[in-house]
Amino acid sequence: MYPDLSYLLHDLLGTSVDNWTSVVKTFGFLLVLAFMSSHYFFRKELIRKEKQGLLVGSMEKVKVGFPPSIVETAINTLLGFIIGFKAVYLFQNHSEIGTDIFPFLTSTNGNLPAGLVLALLFGGSYYYNRYKAQLPKPQVHDVMVKPSDRSFDITVRAAISSIIGAKLFAIFESAENVRAFLSDPIGQFFSGSGLAVYGGLIVAFAYCYWWIRKKGMRPIHVMDAVAPALIMGYAVGRIGCQLSGDGDWGIVNIDPIPAGWIFPDWLWAYDYPQNVLEKGVMIEGCEANYCRRLAQPVYPTPVYETLMGLVIFAILWLLRKRVKVAGMLFFIYLLLSGIERFWIEKIRVNDKISMLGMELTQAEIISTVLVVVALVGMILLGTRKVKTTAINQTE
Repeated sequence: MYPDLSYLLHDLLGTSVDNWTSVVKTFGFLLVLAFMSSHYFFRKELIRKEKQGLLVGSMEKVKVGFPPSIVETAINTLLGFIIGFKAVYLFQNHSEIGTDIFPFLTSTNGNLPAGLVLALLFGGSYYYNRYKAQLPKPQVHDVMVKPSDRSFDITVRAAISSIIGAKLFAIFESAENVRAFLSDPIGQFFSGSGLAVYGGLIVAFAYCYWWIRKKGMRPIHVMDAVAPALIMGYAVGRIGCQLSGDGDWGIVNIDPIPAGWIFPDWLWAYDYPQNVLEKGVMIEGCEANYCRRLAQPVYPTPVYETLMGLVIFAILWLLRKRVKVAGMLFFIYLLLSGIERFWIEKIRVNDKISMLGMELTQAEIISTVLVVVALVGMILLGTRKVKTTAINQTE
């Protein structure tokens, strides 16, 4: 396992573990890659839909030559202070802080002189550059902004809102998580573990839907454009779960490897040595910060989810030019991803919720709802298409 970058570099280059590169967490790094891969395919689809005339740009007012804004100057000054205050102190005291930097980030520890210097540089440079750029008569220009020009903005907004949603849903995933949150709200919210994928999807969808409509784009076409991107991001993100050993593994699997199994043994059952959660028994002779492996091997479900995610992506990518009904591709995504998640929950470790006499996980409940929504949506879109065709024929 690679709980952070130092463990990966150790295997590749033979360098020591638990050094300054430990600030780069494997799960966080793969999460960034997940959003980058999603953005790549999302932008490609937005451009294609622009060429089809399904998505059009909107006018935005751009201010040119205005004097420096006090609020924006203050924001840049604060940003510089935070970077100097925290980053310099982290570099100077990494050995004391350890590998979990979230408690440090939420603490009052920092380098005050470095914070003040960078605050002056950030705020001063922003004010000076804006002061030089101001005109005797400031102007406001109307600029056409295409949907593809907003792809990065949408991705960033989706990333932030999805992380918040995933964290909130993870907190309410079990009674134990709720108790931990109530005892340490800040520490639990900013901890590096515990993200519920569906929570992120729901919150990000609601927020981005509102923002996209506000910018004059048709959400239904943006939904189709983002469908392949979402499942690709999911597949890449699960690689981070596997490599870091963040607890998204399966139930204990001590069954013998099936006859005719042609894949590596660890794809059947794996004990996640040096997992980031430090779960299990001590590894003999290990002197690193992460020295535990699971007492019994489990199903490596993140790998299965990555593989299934890639299969769903391939299906959506092949269908995207063939499906002509707007919104249908998004509902196909909901259907396939809901089915995938429902069945993977059967071999995953998760807390159960009692509902209607059944014991279900939060993900099983949400995935079931998504499948129903997908089926209803597909039926309604298909009916609307039939009605539209019939009307056109009578005319």
